Amino acid sequence: MSTDTPTAAALQEELLRRARSRAARPGPATASATVHHGPAPLTHAQRRMWLMDRLGQDGASYSIPFATRLRGPLDLHALGAALTSLVHRHQILRTRYGQQDAEPYQEVLPAPQEIAIRVVDTDAAGSHALLAAEARRPFDLAAGTVPRALVLRHGPDDHTIQLTFHHISLDGASLETVAEELGELYTAAAQGTPAERPAPPQYADFARRERAGADRHDEGLSHWAERLEGVAPLRLPRPANPPADTTTRPATTTHTVPLDSRIPAALRDLGREHRATLFTVALAAAFAALHRFTGQDDLVIGVAGTHRQGTEMRGLVGLCVNTLPVRVDTAGDPAFTTLVERVREALLDAQQHRDVPFDLILERLGAAARNTDGTALIRVTADVLGHPTTLQLPGTEGRYVEVPSGEAKFDLSFGLVHTDAPAALVQYGRTALDEKEAAALGAHWAALLTAVADEPGRRLSRLPGAAPAPPGGPAGHPAEALLRSHPAVADAAVVEPAGGPLLAYAVLREIGGPSPAELRARLRTALAPERVPAAVTLLDTLPRTADGAPDLARLPGLPSAPAPHGPRADAVTEAFTDLLGHTPRPDDDFFLLGGHSLIAVQLAERLRRALNLPLTGLDIMQARSPRAVTALLDTREAERAAAPATTPSRPRRTREGTVLVTGGTGGVGASVLRELAAQGRPVLALARPESAHLVAATGVDVVEGDLTDLDGLRTAVGSADAVIHAACTFTRPEVDVAAMAAMVGAWSRGPFVFVSSVDAYGRPAGTSVAEESAARQPLSAYGQAKLDCEGMLLRAAGTQGRGGASAVRSPLVWGPHQRLRDQLRWGATGMLYQAARAGHPMDLPRPGTDGCDWFGAAWVHAAALARAVVSCLNAPVHGVANALSGHVAWRDLAGELITLLGSDSEIRETDEVHPDLDHRWHYHADRLAPSLRARPGEDRRAVLAAMVDPSDT
Repeated sequence: MSTDTPTAAALQEELLRRARSRAARPGPATASATVHHGPAPLTHAQRRMWLMDRLGQDGASYSIPFATRLRGPLDLHALGAALTSLVHRHQILRTRYGQQDAEPYQEVLPAPQEIAIRVVDTDAAGSHALLAAEARRPFDLAAGTVPRALVLRHGPDDHTIQLTFHHISLDGASLETVAEELGELYTAAAQGTPAERPAPPQYADFARRERAGADRHDEGLSHWAERLEGVAPLRLPRPANPPADTTTRPATTTHTVPLDSRIPAALRDLGREHRATLFTVALAAAFAALHRFTGQDDLVIGVAGTHRQGTEMRGLVGLCVNTLPVRVDTAGDPAFTTLVERVREALLDAQQHRDVPFDLILERLGAAARNTDGTALIRVTADVLGHPTTLQLPGTEGRYVEVPSGEAKFDLSFGLVHTDAPAALVQYGRTALDEKEAAALGAHWAALLTAVADEPGRRLSRLPGAAPAPPGGPAGHPAEALLRSHPAVADAAVVEPAGGPLLAYAVLREIGGPSPAELRARLRTALAPERVPAAVTLLDTLPRTADGAPDLARLPGLPSAPAPHGPRADAVTEAFTDLLGHTPRPDDDFFLLGGHSLIAVQLAERLRRALNLPLTGLDIMQARSPRAVTALLDTREAERAAAPATTPSRPRRTREGTVLVTGGTGGVGASVLRELAAQGRPVLALARPESAHLVAATGVDVVEGDLTDLDGLRTAVGSADAVIHAACTFTRPEVDVAAMAAMVGAWSRGPFVFVSSVDAYGRPAGTSVAEESAARQPLSAYGQAKLDCEGMLLRAAGTQGRGGASAVRSPLVWGPHQRLRDQLRWGATGMLYQAARAGHPMDLPRPGTDGCDWFGAAWVHAAALARAVVSCLNAPVHGVANALSGHVAWRDLAGELITLLGSDSEIRETDEVHPDLDHRWHYHADRLAPSLRARPGEDRRAVLAAMVDPSDT
C-alpha cells in the first residue's frame, strides 16, 4: 500500500471533497431509503436460490462478480459514496433471509452509513487470482447480502473495480440499472451535488404482489404439464473420471471460436425470411447442434425469460428472471429452415406462458422433472450475447473483465456472441460433460453456425457435428448385440442382476413386430445356453440414466432387495411418513410421494438432528428413495467411525353404448362432450390427472391417460363401444401416429370417428376441393400425420368385428373456448389478430397475386363440428368428409377483427403472399351438410365476437 504523505494543499482539497461527498449522500429520511418493516415472502426465483443455499449447494455458485478495469483518475471516496447511496435506494441490496414455521422470508435491514471498499495494490498480472478469490467468498443469507467492493490499484490511473452481489438480489437487467445508477451517483458525489433520481420500485413489493396472485397460474401450469408431458432429461456424455481439480481450476469451462463478421447478419437475414428473430435462429442452431451431439430428437432447451412487465417495474433491482423450457422435436431430418419454424412456434408457445414461475412447473411435473439419478429436466441453455455491462465513470475508460464464479448453473450453454467481434461460445460444467467431447462440440457449434448462414436449406444430417452414438454405447453382451441387429428392434439391453438370471429388454420400431418368444428363439439359435437370457421383455422405451446406461431402477422384473433395517432405516421411514403423509416402501420415489425442494430441506434437517450425521436437502433429492437415503447415512456413519479421534386409474366397468372421447379438454373435444351429453349418451373421457376435473360431468366417466400412454389408450378403446378421437399434439406427429396405431389395434367393435384436418389435402392444384380428393404435396408434418392416421383407420374399418369409420376433416375451428381463443390470437390467424390488436398495418395479398383471385380460409363453428362428428356414430361416412361452416376472405376477417378490437389498423394490399396467408382453397362439405347447418349464434360475426379477448379491446 502507498505511504506517500500528501502536501498541506492536497490535504485541504481532500477534506473539502470528502465533505461535499458526505453532503451528497442520501439521508435515512429520503423516500428511496424508507424501510418497510416486517418480513415479506420470497418470490419463486428467490426461493430457488434460498433452497440451493439450504440444500448444501456451494454458496459461491450464486455470486455475481461485476468487474471493470478503469483507466483514468478514480475517486475512491466518491465511489464509496455512490455505492452507499445505491444500497440506500434499493432495499433488496440490504436484505437478509430467514425461516419461520418452515417458510422462508426476506427482511430489509437498516441502510448502512458507509460501505467499505477494500483496496489492494497489485500489478495487473496478479489481479485474476484476487478477483476470482473474492468472487468465491460465500454470502451468509441470514446475515444479509450487502454487495462487496474490491479495488485493485495497478497504478495511479489504472484500477480494476469488482462489485460482488448475490444472485438472490440481482439479475442481468438489474446489473444494467446498477451500472447506470452508480455512474450517476458517482458523478454527483464527485461534484458534491445531490443525485436527483425518482424513488425506485422495491423488490419486496413485487414479492408481495406475486404471492397475492399465486392462484392465477392454474391454467398456465396445466398448459406446461401438457407441453412437457413425456419429456425425458437429456443424456450427455459424462466424463469417465470426474475431474479432481475443481478446487484449483474453475468448475466451468468456456470454448470460444471466432466467427466471420458476416455470420450474424446472414443469420438475421435468414430469420427475417422466416418471420424469426436472430435469437430464434440461434436457438434453432442450438437445437440442431444438440441433436447432432446426442442423437436425440425430443429436446428441451431453457431460455431466459423475465417477470419485468409494465412501466411500474422500470428501474426495479432484484431477481426477476424466469426459465422458459422450449421443447422441440427434431425428428424426420428436417431442413434447418424447417427447424427454425418449429423453434419459432415452440418459443412463441413458451412466451405466451412466461408468467408461470419455472419452480411451479417443476413442482407440477414432480418426479418427471428429474431422471432417476437426479439429472435435471433442463440441462442446456442458449442465448445471443451482446456487449457485457461495464461500469462507466466520468474521466475514465472502462473495459469489461471476466471473472469466473463457481459452477455453471446449467451443464451446457450455447452462445452466439453478437458484437463487433462475433464468436461461437460453448460453456459447460466439467463435472457434467466430458472435456474432450465438449471441446469438439465447441468447434462443431462454430462450424454449424457458419454452415446454416451459408446454406440454410441443409438437412440436419448434413450439418457439422459428431455422428450420433447409439444410446448406451456399444453392447456389452452378445445377446444385446444380436437383439440390436434385428431389423425390427430399435433398442435393447441385457442385464444380469445380482443373484438372478440374465434378463433382456427390447424396444420395437413399430407395433406388430416379433414377439418376446420369437426374439428369444433367435438368441437360442446363435448363443450358448448359458448366454441366453431367461426372458425377453418388450418395452415402449428403454429407461436410461443421464449418461446413457440402462436405468436398472426402472426396469421391470428385476429381483428386489430386502428392506433395510436398523435405527437409521427406522428414522428415515418415520421422517418420510411424517413429512409426506404416508408410510413409504423402501424404493418409493421421494418426488412421486409428493416431495419437493422445501420438504427435502426439512427432511434432511430432521434426520441430521436425529442421527447427528451430515445430510443436506440436495442429498435427499439425489438419493430419492428411503433405501438410498438409508444407505447414504450408513456410509456416512461408517466414514465417521473410521475417522481418527399417480396411481394409475383402475379399470372401469363401462355402460352399454359408452363412447370414448379423447381431447375432451380441447376446444373441439369439449364441444363433442356437450353434444353427447345433450343426447344422453354415456361417455368415457380420456384426460390427464390434472385435467380430469375439466371433463368430469353427469354421464361422463374419466379415465386417466394421454396420447403417449399407449397401453392406457388400448385399455380405454377396448372398454368402449364407440370412439371419437379428437386429441392431437399438433407439434409431435410421431406421437399422434403411434397413438392412432395403438387405438386401431385395440378397436374391436362399434364405430370410430377421427377428427382430422383439411391440411391432409396438402396444396391441391385447383382452388375447389371435393371431399376425398387426393392429397397433393407438399404436406406439412401435421397434415401428413393426419393422412397417415386416416389411412390406418379406414383400412381397419369393418374387419374383425370393427364398425364403420369416419375421418372428419376440419379447417379453422372457432368457438367460445379458451384453447380456440388462443388459436385465433396466436395460430394461423395470429398475425392478423396481433396486428389489429397493436394497431399495426395489415399487408394482405391483392386479388390476382400469384394467379389467384381469392385468399382466405375455411372455418367451422365448434358446436357444428361436434354435431357432425357425433352424427357419424349413427351414420358413418365410411371414408372422408369435410366439416365447414363457411369461408372468409382475409380482407373480411381483417375488417371484422379491426371492428371488434376497436383498432385503427390500415389494410394494405401487396403483390406478395405471406406464408401464413397463402390459403386459396374452397372445400366442399356435402356429406355432413345437415348437421353443419348453422344454428342461432353460429354465424361468423357472432362467434368472432365471443372469441375476442376483452382485455385486448
